Amino acid sequence: MSPITQIFGTHEPQTLAQLHDVAARAVRTALMADGHVGFTMPIGGVAAYREQVSVVGVGYDIACGNAAIRTNLTAERLGKLDPLADEIAATISFGMGRKNRANDAPTNNALFEDDAWDAVPPKDRRALQDKARAQLGTVGGGNHYVDVFADEMDNVWVGVHFGSRGFGHTVASGFLALSQGKTWRERAPEREVLLDLKAPIGQDYWTLMNLAGRYAYAGREWVARKVAHLIGGRERELVHNHHNFAWRETHDGEALIVVRKGATPAFPGQLGFIGGSMGDNAVIIRGTEGNSALQRAALYSTVHGAGRVMSRGTAKTQVTGHMMKGWVREKGVVLRGGAPDESPHVYRRLPDVLTAQGDTIEIVHTLRPLIVVMAGADDRPDL
Repeated sequence: MSPITQIFGTHEPQTLAQLHDVAARAVRTALMADGHVGFTMPIGGVAAYREQVSVVGVGYDIACGNAAIRTNLTAERLGKLDPLADEIAATISFGMGRKNRANDAPTNNALFEDDAWDAVPPKDRRALQDKARAQLGTVGGGNHYVDVFADEMDNVWVGVHFGSRGFGHTVASGFLALSQGKTWRERAPEREVLLDLKAPIGQDYWTLMNLAGRYAYAGREWVARKVAHLIGGRERELVHNHHNFAWRETHDGEALIVVRKGATPAFPGQLGFIGGSMGDNAVIIRGTEGNSALQRAALYSTVHGAGRVMSRGTAKTQVTGHMMKGWVREKGVVLRGGAPDESPHVYRRLPDVLTAQGDTIEIVHTLRPLIVVMAGADDRPDL
């Protein structure tokens, strides 16, 4: 492995092989302790390039990330958790292809008037805008969630995890096709193609990736604030980060494009919210102030979650709904939705991966889950 690669924790050979392949084209790379196999680039991977960006590196869920709001409530003031969980599940839209039917959905956000939309082919622009409007403020499926937590001082937090929904997926798919000489709507194999940011195609992708970032921020903040209101709380603090994105950054005096795929930015003093699994604690972390050699080698990055140890296919044959519900019941968590392939059984334990990150981060708050709401195994897209 190249000396410019920093690896945290231990990983299966296929994950390391993916990182090695990415490192052959990148200036610098790193792999976080929650890493596992992804599409071409491993989840938990970080790669830096000179004026280039990788479409599959950023991934299909452009700007997926986490947001957490500390409210003015304490856990003892929440009252009964089951009715609150039911109200969250009934108000927020969970699942693939869902539309936001709330009467205060943020459909008039200024991002819909941005000139960045001009980078979408004209014949596809209106349909993509309509999809994006309908889905803004929806959570999606898989490992995406809304959680209610209590910290070590009994303060109540709302945490959410999701990205740019169908908008980001369409942008990623479109540029993956264009980068391989195909048309916007054609399917293309998932392989890494680096886009030159000085070329029109690279400029267009960068413009739309950043628009998807604004879209994801708007959606997560709307959902987190909506849930805070549903439980009767007011916002006191917001912690918010992407973990599937690319940034212009300077590292050791060199200007680089840094792609983080399932990795959280953690510059000295920067806060981040990192979830565990549906039955485990989450944390608010901060990049340590020391600016250590390990922080620099990590490209000022850390984990974005606990990290899978079991694929979805394997989980469907080895983990049952009974096992999942038993785990969260023992932890005292009120669960709505969820599927066995997202059970705590398929994840590492978060304290282990945080420890493996060494002196790069410090824990500011430990968040104990009270309510977890996710898409269910049988959810279907809206028509």
